[in-house]
Amino acid sequence: MFKPNRRECLQGVLATVAAAALPSVSGALPGSPSGEKSNSGDEKIKICLIWGDRNPHLVKLSEQIGVTHAIAGTANPLSRVPRSQYVDTVAKIKATYEAAGLTIAGIESHPVPANRIKLGLPGRDEEIENYIAAIEALGKVGIPMVCYDFMAGIDWYRSNLQYPGRGGASTMSFNLQDAEKLGLTKWGRISEEQMWQNIEYFLKAVIPVAEKANVQMALHPDDPPVPLLRGISRIIVSPAAYRRVMKIVPSPINGVTFEMGVFSLFPGVDLKALAREFCRDKKVFYIHARNLQGTRDNFVEVFQDNGKTDFGEMFQTFYDNGFRGALRPDHDPILDGEAQEGSLFHYPVHPGYGVLGKIFAVGYLKGIMASRHIPYA
Repeated sequence: MFKPNRRECLQGVLATVAAAALPSVSGALPGSPSGEKSNSGDEKIKICLIWGDRNPHLVKLSEQIGVTHAIAGTANPLSRVPRSQYVDTVAKIKATYEAAGLTIAGIESHPVPANRIKLGLPGRDEEIENYIAAIEALGKVGIPMVCYDFMAGIDWYRSNLQYPGRGGASTMSFNLQDAEKLGLTKWGRISEEQMWQNIEYFLKAVIPVAEKANVQMALHPDDPPVPLLRGISRIIVSPAAYRRVMKIVPSPINGVTFEMGVFSLFPGVDLKALAREFCRDKKVFYIHARNLQGTRDNFVEVFQDNGKTDFGEMFQTFYDNGFRGALRPDHDPILDGEAQEGSLFHYPVHPGYGVLGKIFAVGYLKGIMASRHIPYA
């Protein structure tokens, strides 16, 4: 089973924040280790949310749980306007978030549609021109980071979107054998060599522009990190792959989304050692705080406190080695009473984007950092 596209999860966020128009949070967060204002200072890790459903209730919840940073999406609005309007469109998006008391820490998913780029199809040059214009717009407006991926044809993928988790919470799982039973996709077979050619073509065109615009490019790993999925090669599946990407176009803005759950599935990885390496090289621009149980061929998504990764040790490692960027919980379970008709939130909940699961996750992440005196915003 294929997942709902992340851009779909981001649709409607502009309507959400515009409807809420909340004031900024100005006081210290309860339990904040620094005791300073939650939205100030470069010495803090920035906790973000990516809620995008059309409901002002979610923005109000962000304020109530002390989250003042957001990860936004631009692909849908920018796909509807010419490149000449990119700057104005992005500026309006930023202003709308700020009116709701939210600072955009970055853009997730590509800033414009990029399927042809990843697949190496005719039309990719036009997509790259759009991409370059979008990066320039983000830089002019002051949005500092893009989390992008290079998963061709298939984005993140789970074979079961309703796996029963702890206490009956609805989570997700992946089994490679189940996925392979579905056969090839409509794109057929794409080789590893072709995928490396496609990403090199993209990086050489975009990274110099992003460096000039001062926009960090944080590459998300392939999820799941299997070398081949339904005939399509997956190349961002190991630490070596990241090192190769960063050598293709060496640049201070060519870096990493450290997806803790996916990285923990890399065969033989020492997660803390990898975090130290990438942080010391100043390549970790963004973190996804996710926990899993299992292997890359067969795993289950779990709550942050219930998986193979020790979050306390990891956050200490990130902070001690210089990370001060954006962090968000990811792929959170759907809890009781949240998804059915007449539920608390009165709208569909996407698998992996449970609201109550996000609230649990934010509290857990804050508790971990507070216990270790790691400043957060």
